[in-house]
Order: sequence, then structure tokens, then C-alpha cells
Amino acid sequence: MVESMNSTQMRHIKDPIHDYISISPLMSSIIDTKEFQRLRYIKQLGVGHLARSMAEHLREKQPELDITARDVDCVQIAGLCHDLGHGPWSHVWDGLFMPAVAPKKNWKHEQGSKMMFRSLLANNNINLPGKDEEFILALIDGEPSQCSPDEKACLFDIVANKRNGLDVDKFDYIARDSYMIGEPSTLSLARLIKSARVIDNEICYDIKDLNQLHEICYTRFKLHKMIYHHKTAKAIEYMIVDALILAEPHMKITDQVDIPKKFLYLTDDLMPRIESSEEPELEGAREIFDRVRTRDLYRFVDQRVIELERSKTFRIHITPLRIVEEARRLADPHLDLTELTPDSVIVDHTTLHYGMKDKNPLDFVKFYSKRNPDTCAHAQKGDYSMLMPPIFAEVYLTIFSKHPQFVGLVQGGYRAVLKSIPDSFSSTTTEPPSTPKRGPLEDRKPDFDQREFVHDCAPQLYCAFNPESQPQAIP
Repeated sequence: MVESMNSTQMRHIKDPIHDYISISPLMSSIIDTKEFQRLRYIKQLGVGHLARSMAEHLREKQPELDITARDVDCVQIAGLCHDLGHGPWSHVWDGLFMPAVAPKKNWKHEQGSKMMFRSLLANNNINLPGKDEEFILALIDGEPSQCSPDEKACLFDIVANKRNGLDVDKFDYIARDSYMIGEPSTLSLARLIKSARVIDNEICYDIKDLNQLHEICYTRFKLHKMIYHHKTAKAIEYMIVDALILAEPHMKITDQVDIPKKFLYLTDDLMPRIESSEEPELEGAREIFDRVRTRDLYRFVDQRVIELERSKTFRIHITPLRIVEEARRLADPHLDLTELTPDSVIVDHTTLHYGMKDKNPLDFVKFYSKRNPDTCAHAQKGDYSMLMPPIFAEVYLTIFSKHPQFVGLVQGGYRAVLKSIPDSFSSTTTEPPSTPKRGPLEDRKPDFDQREFVHDCAPQLYCAFNPESQPQAIP
């Protein structure tokens, strides 16, 4: 698989984050396929460039690891192809839509990536040795057990690091999405790659770069909080999912995820395809997408931050049914509440964290010093900033109403249910709510700004309104 080539055989691509990227003929043969080019319509990028940089750095600086050119190629291909399996709207697909419509499939984008990679090789006459293909598939999944034990364990820390989550995928999307929202990161990816060193079969970092790694973890949390899970983005996500659920009986969308030739055309273009359709069976889906286009979004009602250990209690008590029951109790008896049903209320529980749920990812990273470059250890308390948080995860409980006229009632119903939970106020980071409003809100303003700009949405949803933009969607 290793190619001998001169610089004239390389393609050079200008990238806003990594400047010029050199692409070998082998990588070009993978990029110039339908399976890979499909990602243009899902706002995803592979991280082959960073994956290769990391592998080549380790190969050059530590020749005793015996990392070969073949190893470097396999790691780069895995980096390029690890997101081939993302469905429309990226994580909306496998995080919300597939669990709602086809829970038994337990579908994850990693299995889609492996399916599409096999299809890419078969349909484009790209011949890889069987052992190389097996190795690449294992790298995509981040599972050494899926390939020969002869493969180097340290290479699994590069593309999909299951030990601590600090891999080139995270390095890239944090830098890229920060840039796309107008707040470029100060992180030096080149420095982190040069800092990487293999000790005891795992990638370790210079202790001087501890703060850089912490910045990555914190920036991940911040992006999820401010961008990916912004209330406007979440409202649009739920509208997209509802539209696809209505379209599913007619379009049989979920049947296509296991068929490469069908999956090839499952992209964000589902939205305009449905919008331009004329079948009466898709009228409900068209109406929802029309609401998205005209900014008649599901309305944000209320939000609380909950301690992770108490989230189960809130999941049990805060349900659409309970909220609607309380809302109806509060309502004026003369109001028409026909459309106020549990299906018209959304209760979203989103856990935001530094990358490893309630754990500090840096507790799973080992470091070395210049004095002892061949010895690694976990960072000690004195190595960290005194501002390191004691808690690394929290749960955001967010309520939406699908009908704007019921925002006040839904808010009142939710807050009534909230009061019934023991110590519900002491377990949150916000003050107890004010007296709930009564009645519909046709002529009142709720406790939020209804006219957020579209660029406040998550990047993958921003593109639905701005087809010329190229922001990236993230896990």
C-alpha cells in the first residue's frame, strides 16, 4: 500500500484551519469517490491530515516504535473515513431520529462508517491488503480487539481515543468550529502533536502542555453549551426529527441505513427533497419544514441546570404528561386546549461534560517531563490550576412547546411539577422560578427572546438556512 511519489504527484488543498494540506494519490483516490464526497452534504470533514501528522511525528521522533509507512497510511485513511457513516444532520440522526424510529437497530455512525468504507473500496477498485483493511476498520472504531494483536496499540490513541477522548478528531473540530463561529481558538495543534510521545504503549504529553489539554476539554464543554445545544438549535433539531418521523412511513428512511447504495443519498438534502415533494403523505413533514424556514419554531419555555446525580429523579418526575396535567389544571376553563397534549410538549435532558461524563479526562492522560522523557505519570494536584473545577458534568433540563399559544400554560405546568420534587430548587444552579403565567400567550411575551439570529444555531443547522456557508457539525 505504501506509495513512492515525488512532490509533483501530491495535491495541495488550502484549508482555513491547517493552511495547505498535502494529499497523496492514495488519499486522493479515496477522497474522489461518491462515498467520501457525500460528506459535502452533511457538513463533515475527516481528520486525515492531523492523523497523518501525529503518526509521522511519532515515527520520526521515536524510531524504536517501528512505526512503518504502512502504519501511517492506515492511520490517515482511518482519520479520513471515520465519519463516513454520519447520517443527515450528523448527530441529530443517530442521537434523536434513529432511537425514536428504529430503537432496535441501536444504530451508531461508527457502524455506518465501516459499512461505507467497505463500499468505497469495493466500488472504486481500491485494493488494500486484507490485514490493512481490518486494521483501518478497527482504528475507525477505536477498538484494538477487532484486528491483529500485532498492530501497535499506541496508534489507536490517534483517531478514536477510547482511553481519554483526546484525539485528533477532537483537536480538529474544536479548532474548526471555534473558527466558524468567529471565536478562533488559541490552541496550538502543532504544538500538541509535537508534544506527543509514546510511553508504555500509550500517547503521553509534556507536562508543560497540561493547560493546553485542559483548554481543549473546557472548549469542548463551552461549544456544546453555547452552540451545539443552544435552545434555538435544539428547537430546530426537534422539528427536523418530527418532520422525518412523519415522512418515515412513506419514505422508509430507516430501511436505507443498511444499504450502502441507498445510504449514499441520505444527506441534509432530505429537507429540500421533502419540501419540493407533492405527495399528500408528506404534507405534515412539509408543514414542519415550512415552519423552520419561516422561523415559526417550537418555543423555548424554561430551563434548569441539574446536578448529574439527581438527573434520574428529574427524568422520572418531569414528563410531558405531568406538565400537561398541571397546565390543564391551571388553565382558564373556557380555553380551547384540544391541541395541548403530551405530544405537544418536549422535555429535553442534555448532559454536558468535558468529554468523559462526570470524570476529568486529564485524569486518564499521562505526562512526561524534559528531565524524564521516558517515564510517564498522571498529573498531580500541584500540576493543575487552582481553578480546575471539582465537577465535570451537568444536566440541562429544557422544556419546549410546539404551539406558541400554550407557552405560558406549559411554563406554569412545568414549574408546578418542579415544585413537587423534593429539594428541586436546592439541586439546581438557578433561583426558584417566579409565579407562573396563566393562560395562552397570543398577546404576551414569554421569558425569552423569540427572534434569535440563525447563526446562534448549531453549525449543522445553520447550514440549512445558509447553503453557501461551510460550518462543521460535531459530536
